[in-house]
Amino acid sequence: MKFQNTSKFVWSLVIVALCSNGLKSQDKWPDGTNIDKWFKEIKPTDINRLGKKYILTANGVKNDSTILQTKELQAVIDLAAKNGGGVVVVPKGTFLISSVFFKQGTHLHLENGAKLKGSDDINDFPIVMTRMEGQTVKYFPALINADGLDGFTISGKGTLDGNGLRFWKSFWKRREWNPKCTNMDEMRPRIIYVSNSKNVQVEGITVKNSPFWSTHYYKSDFVKLLNLTILAPKEPVKAPSTDAVDIDACTNFLIKNCYMSVNDDAIALKGGKGPKSDKDPNNGENRNILIEDNSFGFCHSVLTCGSESIHNYNVILRNSKVNDASRLLHLKMRPDTPQHYEFLTVENITGNVKTFLYVKGWNQFFDLKGEERPRKGLANNITIKNIDISCETAFSVEKSDLFDLKDFTFENFKIKALKPEMLNLNHIQNLKQKNINVTQVASLTQSYDKKDDSDISAK
Repeated sequence: MKFQNTSKFVWSLVIVALCSNGLKSQDKWPDGTNIDKWFKEIKPTDINRLGKKYILTANGVKNDSTILQTKELQAVIDLAAKNGGGVVVVPKGTFLISSVFFKQGTHLHLENGAKLKGSDDINDFPIVMTRMEGQTVKYFPALINADGLDGFTISGKGTLDGNGLRFWKSFWKRREWNPKCTNMDEMRPRIIYVSNSKNVQVEGITVKNSPFWSTHYYKSDFVKLLNLTILAPKEPVKAPSTDAVDIDACTNFLIKNCYMSVNDDAIALKGGKGPKSDKDPNNGENRNILIEDNSFGFCHSVLTCGSESIHNYNVILRNSKVNDASRLLHLKMRPDTPQHYEFLTVENITGNVKTFLYVKGWNQFFDLKGEERPRKGLANNITIKNIDISCETAFSVEKSDLFDLKDFTFENFKIKALKPEMLNLNHIQNLKQKNINVTQVASLTQSYDKKDDSDISAK
């Protein structure tokens, strides 16, 4: 009897331990709710399960990089859609296009050595109603467009090349002539634009040399970006406004195992701008955004809230390496827009940045549109922990009557900085700090671009 009772006791301990481990292993959003298992289900795209394969060169498209073949590629997409769906396969070679539009049941696969290259003549692109910089306007579509689709995929080892050099040169020449010209004044397409869609997966490919934003996702749900490489240069010609990923009023979004290095923000949370932007049905919040296991090269910010952003809720950036970024976390507080950034966690980050935390007003193209100034902006419930970073400036946090910062938690910091001053943190209400080690160093092994243009537009 004693042995039996002992066995029951031991088994009870085992059950308790297993239950405890299960509870500990349950991933949580910053607001304490459970992260859905969908975020853990990483499955490579299997094009053999997506229907018939439509190889470009077997369907009237020539393997010739010198001729524009937008109509020919669109005809292949349309044929696949007409036949019930399938995979448009780009074989090895370079194919010159402008904008194409995928339809329900169709997918894009780029084989190793395959390249879709964008035309560098804006006259080859149509003008459509689209989403740009927090507005629904007439503008140019991307090279690859998908609207209202369920289950759309882009996969493979090939490349989407925006061929942006001519656009970049034109932008800087125009900015030299007219310093007040906006990003959209110089006409430029994006590379990928996915809107009003769900169950989207973009995997494996390289996206580079975008004329404007590299990839843009609008009002889409359950989107996975996996194992991508997204590139745009900062020299010898800077590629302006080439954000790697713009998340615009989306929910349930995963970015995992990607490498990003662009001459603007790596990941920017958008959603709308203007004094009544929170009332406009075209705008919206970003919710449940998980960014993990990525690497970042040069970029203006690894993660930015704004500048066209209303509400960001449950955002996690974690388990990532950073090298040569201008900023790790940037909260753009726009005084002409009602903004609320809450329940945001940054954790387990190593590497080097120019500025670790950057929070300031953002006045680019300020416009109240004749309305009264909106309510104060607010950033709250921001947690940053497990950080091992070297930087020039540790904290650049602005005090302002236009926004409030409160309920921040800093934990387990190991920061080496030329400018380690923490006085700016007095601007944060209810800041909790634990195990914070911020030390001043005389020099860094990493040098930063003194002509960095990442905050020009903030002025």
